Amino acid sequence: MPLDTSFPIPVARSVADLRKIVFGWRRAGERVALVPTMGALHAGHLSLSEAARAQANRVVVSIFVNPTQFAPNEDFERYPRNLGSDIEKLARQGFVGLVYAPTAAEMYPNGFSTAIRVAGVSEGLESAARPHFFGGVATVVAKLFMQAQPDVAIFGEKDYQQLLVIRRLVRDLDIPVEIVAAPTLREHDGLAMSSRNAYLTAPERKIAGFLNTVLGEVAAAVAGGKSPSEACNTGRARLLKLGFAAVDYLEVRDADSLDPIEMLNEPARVLAAVRLGGTRLIDNAPVLPKAD
Repeated sequence: MPLDTSFPIPVARSVADLRKIVFGWRRAGERVALVPTMGALHAGHLSLSEAARAQANRVVVSIFVNPTQFAPNEDFERYPRNLGSDIEKLARQGFVGLVYAPTAAEMYPNGFSTAIRVAGVSEGLESAARPHFFGGVATVVAKLFMQAQPDVAIFGEKDYQQLLVIRRLVRDLDIPVEIVAAPTLREHDGLAMSSRNAYLTAPERKIAGFLNTVLGEVAAAVAGGKSPSEACNTGRARLLKLGFAAVDYLEVRDADSLDPIEMLNEPARVLAAVRLGGTRLIDNAPVLPKAD
């Protein structure tokens, strides 16, 4: 499948074309960064490519809506897709050198039968509601790393549990890729930028920004000495009172292991998943022990 040059940025549709370009850069001594995405790019994604630019000479953005991380009842079919618009946004940045947009058949050819499971940090939280999710993420990210063989890859802190899963994947499998975390980009009211925010109705959008507010309140309460369980109970009740339809989880976990904690001794993270109408939102906030 030849390199697609009909867009403002060249698009590789096959592993062979991806490697041809990337390996040429690396032979020339250039450092290569990969930004994995599922498209529907917004300012948050563009901040990841900006972070990649600071880490490398060349930036590759992958765009692939990965079917293996969606359950049958989830939004795979309606997940927003607009490759042309995505590439135009990247082109305006002026430094992305290649877009990798493989087909599902390229990523998962007939007979594909391998899956990767990362234990520990993948358990609980997102896995409680989406037990298939991190297996799909770990498998596709491992494939992207093997296909592109970048020096560094950029992931956002918004998907905090996913970030730790990928770090563990790279460490455990000795994959020679540096993982760099980029801070969450937010709307004016604090809502974490996400492609799924487009699903929110106008009334739901007015409520959505309070998720970040409540996470900050829980983090401040725990940092101030309140027990994580008490702070989270208060936070759940407040979210429901504010109009969120359901709280899948709101928990304070160790920032490195994601183990539950009973008191704050080391850096922690408050993580949440909530529902507004038919939309599920996730977010998190750091919790730091007070200095002595």
